[in-house]
Amino acid sequence: MNVPPPTENLTIHHRIKDCPTWRKGYDEHETSRVAAGITNGKVFRGAEDPNDVLILQDVVDMGRARAWLIGEDLKAAMQKAGVVGPTRFHFSV
Repeated sequence: MNVPPPTENLTIHHRIKDCPTWRKGYDEHETSRVAAGITNGKVFRGAEDPNDVLILQDVVDMGRARAWLIGEDLKAAMQKAGVVGPTRFHFSV
């Protein structure tokens, strides 16, 4: 019986200024995420604080994903989209 390998996941948690502006930036950055092997994003907003955002994503290649996370492209995209405060990244299996 072939058992598929466990899926690696990336969780991103941050605060945003404005959801419509942030969502537009997030959607525009899809090609960059896919190129980094990050797919199947699911976005959640806090029930009590809609500017508290949690993103769950699948990761195909941890090395590419880690390089993407520290790249200037992501930093610029997050700033343009209105991310405020520290962002937390977490990989899990």
